Amino acid sequence: MPRLPLLNYLDDAGAKAPARAILLRNFALLDAKAGELVSRCEVLVQGHTIAEVRRDSIPAGDAEVIDLGGRTLMPGLIDLHSHILGECFPVAPKMLPSLMAASAANVMRGMLGRGFTTIRDAGGADYGHKRAVELGLFPGPRLFVSGRAISQTGGHGDSRSQADTREPPMCCAQFPGIGRIADGVPEVRKAVRDELRMGADQIKVMAGGGVGSITDPVEYLQYSMEELQAVVDEAQRAGKYVMAHAITAESVQRCVEAGVRTIEHGNLIDERTARMMAQAGRYLVPTLTIYDVIKRSGRSLGFSEASMQKVDAVWEGNARSLELAAAAGVPMGFGTDVARCPEFQSQEFLLRGAVLPAADVIRSATTVGAEILRLPGKLGTIAPGAFADLIAVDGNPLEDLGLLSGQGENISLIVANGVLMKDKVRGPTDSNRDV
Repeated sequence: MPRLPLLNYLDDAGAKAPARAILLRNFALLDAKAGELVSRCEVLVQGHTIAEVRRDSIPAGDAEVIDLGGRTLMPGLIDLHSHILGECFPVAPKMLPSLMAASAANVMRGMLGRGFTTIRDAGGADYGHKRAVELGLFPGPRLFVSGRAISQTGGHGDSRSQADTREPPMCCAQFPGIGRIADGVPEVRKAVRDELRMGADQIKVMAGGGVGSITDPVEYLQYSMEELQAVVDEAQRAGKYVMAHAITAESVQRCVEAGVRTIEHGNLIDERTARMMAQAGRYLVPTLTIYDVIKRSGRSLGFSEASMQKVDAVWEGNARSLELAAAAGVPMGFGTDVARCPEFQSQEFLLRGAVLPAADVIRSATTVGAEILRLPGKLGTIAPGAFADLIAVDGNPLEDLGLLSGQGENISLIVANGVLMKDKVRGPTDSNRDV
């Protein structure tokens, strides 16, 4: 009798490989690194990986053959700053964990349908969500989870109002939610160790004020240098890295000095900060979409008046931050931060495309994302030995990034970890799989 999936919860082998190979034919292959299309290729998927890529015919054998009809085949997309529990954050203290898990499953299904086969959750999701996807209990992207972000009292991860006098862990800033509170080097070290114990793939730290939080100004420099360095030290000794919420130039500079590997947002960086990041080999993960959405629709999404007053300056830095980072040679990953409004996730392509070449935007969501996740050659590419994360697009995204926007209307086929999750190529009669 086969084991039930949940009995594999602690089994590193993960979910079983797909039973049948997939052979893809008749497409233009988008080489994300080179930023160009390659014709007359075929791709064979076996199990969870790409077995062969050949500029010639591959014998089909018993593989399931799919003719892509001249579409563009490209690597699955990577969102490096997302929150699968984001819709729950405003009301999390009043929600049962079971309902929060169901909400997360629905959000992940939507992200996968938009072509995102890998997600780095920037606070809220834990090892259980990751394992549920691996075991096939939830359809969704491959997850890299941060657990709860580390925040100082009164920092960006402290969700208490000014009238809330409860102390952690009794306050809602502890869990459920995006963050946990830790003050002083010993407590910060303990918090990092605890998130690592619970399965965090990387550590998130709140290093400055934010728009969505209630009591901290955007320019508020959070955590002492000793505390930031302690976070980095704990993560690095465990073989992990730190991602930091930082918007202003000074907050980013402090993170770079402390050894933080990826800077999240960075809307208000200046030329000096961009050069500093490039020289130190740091990554920037801009998140233009969330500030654009808050600027236009924040009140209807439940953002406070304090947030609406803070968003203007940050929103105005969106395009400028990309220009400065690109000029300095800072590698940029693709992030969205669409916590309360996941349906806007793919708008990021259009916002970035107004500033940067399409090839650079696509690289940010593929090859650069793979570098940040420390899996170059396994993610963000179509090559033998890479994970079988593939999408087929109805057109050429190098000429029209709008094909990657919306809710996946222009994505006809999605293969995630070797499993055919969406197939509109062969028409509704042949397609019984669709996320």
